[in-house]
Amino acid sequence: MHLVSIQVAKPQTLVSQQKEIITAFHKLPIQSPIFLSSYNLSGDEQADLVHHGGLDKAICVYCQEHYAYWEQELARPLTFGAFGENFTIAGMLESQVYLGNVYQIGDALVQVSQPRQPCYKLAKRHNIDDLPLLVQQTGYTGYYFRVLKEGWIDVKHPIKLMEIHPLRVSVSFANHMMYGDKKDMDGVRAILAVNALSDSWRETLSKRLSD
Repeated sequence: MHLVSIQVAKPQTLVSQQKEIITAFHKLPIQSPIFLSSYNLSGDEQADLVHHGGLDKAICVYCQEHYAYWEQELARPLTFGAFGENFTIAGMLESQVYLGNVYQIGDALVQVSQPRQPCYKLAKRHNIDDLPLLVQQTGYTGYYFRVLKEGWIDVKHPIKLMEIHPLRVSVSFANHMMYGDKKDMDGVRAILAVNALSDSWRETLSKRLSD
């Protein structure tokens, strides 16, 4: 498990289909040490604070292993950060990572809080309208970290697994319950039992139980 690249960006105007969108999706790699706070990396911001960022979604993570698939699928070369991620990582696929797992990177401690839900800005970034749906269908969504301990990190730092969540609910399983088998209430309850689950996913899945 290791960091491959770290990306940050501030909001800027993106023109897509003759419409202007304010987004921080165009993230650029950094090579020097950077401070990770409870809300974000130093120099990184989110344009839409309703759906992005916050304590539960301080860091967006994407797997290096998925890039080869998308380069073939989209018939174009891609640079790290192409999926709007802060961390491009290796050795931590969605099927291998559990909600609530805790990792150390440099001085910081982070925890997996929820799968990443791709939004329309991913489509606008690559001019492919159904790209968010394709990402959901593949399960190559990535996921979010919350920050348990702030600190300095560097792309050269290893990622150390500090705590495996005892319920072992994988990001892949959570994706399947959210987008696939929506009638499996036992599966929903299994996800809700993870105390580290983000507030937004807890609200959505709790509503599914009550409907």
